[in-house]
Formats: sequence, structure tokens, C-alpha cells
Amino acid sequence: QVQLVESGGGLVQAGGSLRLSCAASGREFRFYAMGWFRQAPGKEREFVAAISWSGGSTNYADSAKGRFTISRDNAKNTVYLQMNSLKPEDTAVYYCAAGDSGPSPKQHDYDYWGQGTQVTVSS
Repeated sequence: QVQLVESGGGLVQAGGSLRLSCAASGREFRFYAMGWFRQAPGKEREFVAAISWSGGSTNYADSAKGRFTISRDNAKNTVYLQMNSLKPEDTAVYYCAAGDSGPSPKQHDYDYWGQGTQVTVSS
């Protein structure tokens, strides 16, 4: 069992940066791939980025490539999403998730989800 708590969201101007954190409970964290997803108002939840259990493999949505970086610290049971050059269209609730299918972009490959953190980017 893994419990996930996101933090680091907030209000930022376009072009700014935020770093999201996802703290996991449970010693099994290091065995799970981790993903970040987001859901904008009126839209379906979508994939943002994912990282393998070791950190050696990552996967990004086209919208995140070149701007976002996912990383993890297994000693701290934490995964991060560094978001740079933010755009108003990045406004969404961001969720982290844990699964055992590698850095997958598919939501059904993740078994555990956090409650989300709001990111708002003003123009």
C-alpha cells in the first residue's frame, strides 16, 4: 500500500516556474514507477510525465517535453516535477500516481493516486 501527497502547487505568472513534490508513504515506494497527470477544468485527466522505479527511464507528454522534468529521490520517498516556462494552458490539478508497469502514460497502469495540487498560470 502506498499513500501519496502532492504539494508545491500555486499561482504563477506565465513564463514562471514551479516544482511539485509527491511524498509517498510505505517502504515499497522504490519499487514503483511514478507518474504525473493533470486535469484542467472541463477536460479529462491527461498524462504529463513518468519515471521508472530506478529513475533511469522517463517518459513525457509532448506538451511537457523541453519544459518539465520529472525526477525522484528514493531515499526521501519523493518524486518531483520541475515545471518551467509555464503557460496558461498548464493550469490544472496535478496528480501523482504509483504503478508497477514502468513509466507508462496510461492511467490504468497506476494503482495509487494522490489527491492533487492546483496549479494556476496567469497570463
